[in-house]
Order: sequence, then structure tokens, then C-alpha cells
Amino acid sequence: MLFSLFSAQQKSVQIAFLSDVHFQDLYGGFSDHDFKGIINPKTGKSTILRTMDSQLHSTRIFNENYFAFLKALDDVAKKGIKIVAMPGDFSDDGQAYNIRGLREILEQYHNKYSIDFYITTGNHDPVGPFRQDSGKDDFLEPDGNSLGIYSKENIGKVKNKIITKDIAESGYLEILDELKDFGFYPKKENLFWSTPFNFQSVKNYSYEKAFQNADYSRRMYEVAKGFSVPDLSYVVEPVKDVWIIAIDGNTYIPKNLNGNPNNPANYKGASLGYNNVLSHKKHLIDWVKKITKEAKLNGKTVIAFTHYPMIDFNDGATSEIKNLLGEKKWQLERVPDEEVAKAFADAGLQIHFAGHMHINDTGIRTFGDKMLVNIQVPSLAAYLPAYKVLTIKSPDQMEVRTEVLQDVPGFDELFPLYEKEYEALQKDKNQILWNKDILQSKSYHDFMLFHLRELVRLRMIPNDWPKDFIEKAEKLNGKDLLLLVQNKVQLQENRIRTDGFKAWNFKDLLLDLYKFQSADELAKKDIPKERLRQYQTLENLFQENRSQDPFILQLKSVFKILSLLSNGDPADHFEIDLKKQKIKRL
Repeated sequence: MLFSLFSAQQKSVQIAFLSDVHFQDLYGGFSDHDFKGIINPKTGKSTILRTMDSQLHSTRIFNENYFAFLKALDDVAKKGIKIVAMPGDFSDDGQAYNIRGLREILEQYHNKYSIDFYITTGNHDPVGPFRQDSGKDDFLEPDGNSLGIYSKENIGKVKNKIITKDIAESGYLEILDELKDFGFYPKKENLFWSTPFNFQSVKNYSYEKAFQNADYSRRMYEVAKGFSVPDLSYVVEPVKDVWIIAIDGNTYIPKNLNGNPNNPANYKGASLGYNNVLSHKKHLIDWVKKITKEAKLNGKTVIAFTHYPMIDFNDGATSEIKNLLGEKKWQLERVPDEEVAKAFADAGLQIHFAGHMHINDTGIRTFGDKMLVNIQVPSLAAYLPAYKVLTIKSPDQMEVRTEVLQDVPGFDELFPLYEKEYEALQKDKNQILWNKDILQSKSYHDFMLFHLRELVRLRMIPNDWPKDFIEKAEKLNGKDLLLLVQNKVQLQENRIRTDGFKAWNFKDLLLDLYKFQSADELAKKDIPKERLRQYQTLENLFQENRSQDPFILQLKSVFKILSLLSNGDPADHFEIDLKKQKIKRL
């Protein structure tokens, strides 16, 4: 039995989860063009990078995560962890030059530290099921302006451009060819490996057969009548009695059923995640059921990972957010339906790691005697940059630890190039400028916190929030908010000292709201303790308030969301007891 294996070895199995790396090869090159980027005056190195302006309008950074990825891998190596799972978005749109660069780095760490990598696809790798022409308008030129790099002429908006096939978005076939050594194909040393299409039982397992079944042509399914697309899911046994399921949660649905099945542009993106799996990829649920049954018979512990969450990640705040902002805001369309958790729990799944949302979170669902735990792995390319380490102590006892990247060597290496960009932008009077103070960041953690602040200012507030509400609320500080629900006499009676409340304003509160959305309980380290207490006071006062004034009701909602997001299930360091169906903060 598995338990005796764990106790006999006295050695638990550890797996590190690195998600949403969004790797872009700063120091790569193109196979059909001699452009190597621009010379960095600080290092003398040629660098292919995107603009700071584009980074600060995106939910991820494009450049500094290169250094964060190396730092995380060094960390993992130092800890002696030999298994790394990557739940998708390992690249930033699957371009050939990025996939090549990623492969080289994974090979280096495998050869030097014997780390085995197991990866699954996300909606950025591939962007569609088949290779398609593409490019980006926002690479940086030596003079600080934007450079377009495209895979063919007549696409893109920038006059100054480079054409290379290596910037096209790879499809499944190209990604499989380049990254087959990282889980997508079996290795001789794997004790077991299988796909949803040719499931082998443990006793009939043969490496040769598994290798044949790994071929691209054998990993297709019909997503709609006449539309065959690939599915790169697999299950692997890298160490005795531990099965890792890598679920390919990408569901590429045809836009036009009368259109060409081979036209890459005729498919919708996969970012909605598991809701589309339930409707168009049901074979995955049957497959998981088969695996968990086989695992039980053979004493295997099953750990699953995919790119997409299986459980609502808003700590119970989804309906409140919907009421306040509307159904299409705050990425609510990415929240999985409750049926998703139920379907996979019924299929026997218990532990699942996911990415996609760039957030730190734990979601738990119990259905009778079945429990499913969904652990959201933060992104290395967003606030709060971190990865997760799972320690399997026994089949029923697991420990999860969140490893935050505070300091990253080289994170400020590109800052001189951004100075150039800022100078160029200043000449354009119509441009909304990003805040140059980000270049004063002293650590990677500070840099990512600044990224979040700019993202909230430049994108989240304008996109998510009602304009009239923000115009009214942003004029208020904490004391003003108090006075909306209590007069001075009441405040004195309640012994609430108002002076401290003046130290912050509504925009600070909104930023803190997004900190909690991103980092869960770890956000508390980035918010003054006194302010957290003041939020609590305000939340209680707004909840007690019976006013029907629309503005007061909106603010009441904001405090309710803040309270829910800041009081979720353990999401930093915790223990999972599958037998007792309990999670305990450590």
C-alpha cells in the first residue's frame, strides 16, 4: 500500500507548481532574421523586450518575469525538489522563439539538477488549436518608440516593423514537437503514462505502447461535428505511487460550423475554461473517473493540475461583485459554474492546482463524502509573484506552502531602456503617461506591487467601475466615509477616533481591494495593520446602516466584497486532511 511506502521511506514527495510564467525570451533570436533586439547600456546585451507602457496596461508583465522564472527555478533546485508542474501559460502566446528559449532553460535545469518538468497548456500556449499568423505592436526600439514584429506583412499597426515567422502563434503540433520531453511524451523512467484516448491499465502498461499513443495524430477529438482538434492531456507516475494528471483544459470551439475546420481563425479562444469543458469536452471527466478508479485499485495518490480553476475563486464575493459591477466585469465570465466542481469531485478528484487568474486562493467544495480542493497558483508575472510547493506526507495528509518571490536578481536590468521609452512618450502630448516612479522599485516584490497600482489606475478602474460612482467616491478619505454613516456624536459614543482615518482615501481602498483579490491573506503584509482595523470598523458600520441611498448601498457593497476577499480559506501555508475533510492553517 502507498502508506507503507511513505512511512518506509520516511521521505515525503514534493512537487513545485509554477504557473503563468508567460515566458518571453529576452535574449533569444529569430531563425529567419538577424534582429537580436536593442543594446542595453547597463549590460551591453542585446535584448528583445516589450514596452513598459504595454506592461502597465496588461494583467501581466512581459519582461521582468524572465528573471523571476530563473529565480524560482534556482529556489526549487536549492530546496532539492525534483518535480515541477507548470499549469499553463508557460509562454506568452506560444511563439516559436519563446518556446525554443523555454525549452533550453528547462533542459539546463533538468541536466544540472535532475528536475523533471511536467507541463500542460494554457490559453496563451497555444492561442488556438493550429498555428496562426500574428505579431505584436509593442516591442521597444533603440530610440524609445514602438517596434512591430509580425509573422507577415499587412498585419499590425506600427509602421516600423520586422517580419519573422518565429512570432506567429504556434499551434498544438509545434508546441508538442518542441516540448515533448516535459510530460507530453512518456519517458522510459516513468512508471506509468497514458492519455485520455488510449488508456492503459497498470498491469498492461508498456512504455513502447505509451510512446506510440503520444503521437499527435492519436490525440484528437471532435469538438463539434467535422471539427477535430488536439487534446494534450496525460497522466504520469514520475515517482512510485504518485499519479499526476495534467489536464488540457483548453476548449477551442468553432465560430462557424459551416466554416473550414482547418482555419485557425475559425475558433474561439479558450479563456472561459472549465465551463466549456462541461459542454464540449466531456471525455475528460470520464477519463478522470477511469484514472481515480484505477489509482484506488493500485494504491496510487492522484494530484491533478490544469490551467483553469475548478472552483469559484472570489471567496464567496461573486454575487456581490455581480450586483455592484455587472456580469461582464471583474473577469466574472471566468468563474467556473458550481457543476464543474461537482462533476470532478464525483469523478473522484480531490486535489487540483490551477493558474489562469494570476491570483493566490484556495477553494473547497464538499459533496457528501467527497471533497475537492482547488489551489490557485499565483503568476510569476503579476502581483503577488509566488509559486506553490505541495508535500505529500501520506495519501491523506498534504501540506501546501506558498513561496513568495521578494528579491529577484536582475529585475531592474532593463530600467535604462524604459527611461528611453519615457522620454519618447513625453514628446507625444496625447499620451497618458505611466508613472516613472516604478523605476525606483527596490525589489521585485515592490516592482510587482507598483505594477498592480498602475494596472488598477490605467485599466481596472476605467474598465470595471461605474464612472459616476468613481468620480463621487474618489474625493473621499476614510474620515469622510465614516461621516456618511455616523455623525460626530455617534462616533464619540462609539469611541471611534477619526484622525487615523484621514490618512488614506478611497483610491487606496480600491487598490487594497485588488491586493486581496490577487494575494488573498498574503495581501495583509502589504497593508498597514491600523488601516485593516479601520476597514473592519467601516464594514460593520455600513452593514448596520439602513439607508437606501444608492451611493451608500454601493459603498456597502464595496466593504462587503473587501471583507469576503480578506477572510477566505487558508491560502498561504496549510495542511489538507482528506480523511477528515479539513484544511488547517499552519
